[in-house]
Amino acid sequence: MSEISTRYYSEDTEVAPSLPGRSAGRRLYAFIRRWPILPGIVLAAMVISAIFAPWIAPQEPNIQALRDRNAPPIWLEDGERELTQSYLLGADQVGRDVLSRIIYGARISLAVAGVALVSGLVVGVTLGLVAAWYGGFIDEIIARAVDIWHALPFLLVAIVVVTLFGGSLTVLMGVLAMVSWAGFVRNVRADVLTLREREYVLMARVCGASPARVIVRHILPGVIPTIMVIATLAVGGLILTEATLSFLGAGIPAPTPSWGLMVSEGREYLTTAWWSSFFPGLAIFLVVMSLNFMGDWIRDYTDPRLRQLGD
Repeated sequence: MSEISTRYYSEDTEVAPSLPGRSAGRRLYAFIRRWPILPGIVLAAMVISAIFAPWIAPQEPNIQALRDRNAPPIWLEDGERELTQSYLLGADQVGRDVLSRIIYGARISLAVAGVALVSGLVVGVTLGLVAAWYGGFIDEIIARAVDIWHALPFLLVAIVVVTLFGGSLTVLMGVLAMVSWAGFVRNVRADVLTLREREYVLMARVCGASPARVIVRHILPGVIPTIMVIATLAVGGLILTEATLSFLGAGIPAPTPSWGLMVSEGREYLTTAWWSSFFPGLAIFLVVMSLNFMGDWIRDYTDPRLRQLGD
């Protein structure tokens, strides 16, 4: 019997040897699936570019070299055209370095999205908490205000506001702040309607805690995961909205570098100098997609019902 078992064990070990390469690949796949590595790299690159733009950018974003207008990227140079210098991502229609303008455009996008998000978050979360806690007539007014706001054509409203007050960074931040608050109200309200019936909230009310204390100390911490997910997704939407408004001429005025404005300025040269619109558009795509992936990861990580990290 022992002889047969020994032979059986030896045959198994020969047929199914250990595969360290496969296990290492599985571990790498599990690590990438567990943590948002690629979205984190893209977002970190955007933040670093926005903070250290004067030291990272090869040139000043608004310096023009008409001799180098529509100069191709350095890897597409054919040597037939004499340029004053080489450009990593090419030059636009007036000879400005595309890479430098993309780096400085990250600063504009991050500043506009950050200010608009903070102001919209404060207003939206506050209205959602108040509507769900007090209910009744107050809840009805806030709910109808959100419905009316969602029914308004935002692009038309933004164009009218820019026409009345002029295009500037401050006006654009105000326009985006007006659109960012509505997304928080409904989700926060739905969470609060559930949390306010929990035992610990009812106990706090029985003990005589004021409504403000109950909301801040007991309900708001339970809503924070939802706020984080909505905020992450909202940043991508705000960056895309800012690019859309700049593309339509209702956003950042020229010559300030903005990704949407760069795409708009280069659309007339797509057949001869596609790089002046392609690379700013690629930056918008990567950042918005990374923020969406990051929002999905935060949702899965903070919600035990959706958590798949151990699979």
